[in-house]
Amino acid sequence: MDRPNPLLAGLKSRCPNCGEGRLFSGFLKVAPACDRCGYDLAKADSGDGPAVFVILIAGFLCAFTMLFVEMAYKPPIWVHLVVFLPLTLVVCIGLLRPLKGVLLAAQFANKASEARHD
Repeated sequence: MDRPNPLLAGLKSRCPNCGEGRLFSGFLKVAPACDRCGYDLAKADSGDGPAVFVILIAGFLCAFTMLFVEMAYKPPIWVHLVVFLPLTLVVCIGLLRPLKGVLLAAQFANKASEARHD
């Protein structure tokens, strides 16, 4: 059996070891182990990395778009609130899970360990 690309598996919220099992047991809660291959996922921790990337990406996309709309069309403030608050929420929530999966898979691919005993 060919080993899957761990980063693509993480992007799809799949186990970075086998590419088939679920990586998450909830929306953002990492499963204790892969339900297909039994790989231990309990020690995987992405920390604040996904949130930082989401803030940077969503902030750039939404703020740039909002500034462009403001400069080009000068709409009233309520248009910004009605359009860009939901847009920002959708982009942030939509990016959080895939980015967390990618960062967890990157730890797997690079054989990172929280507690190394060198």
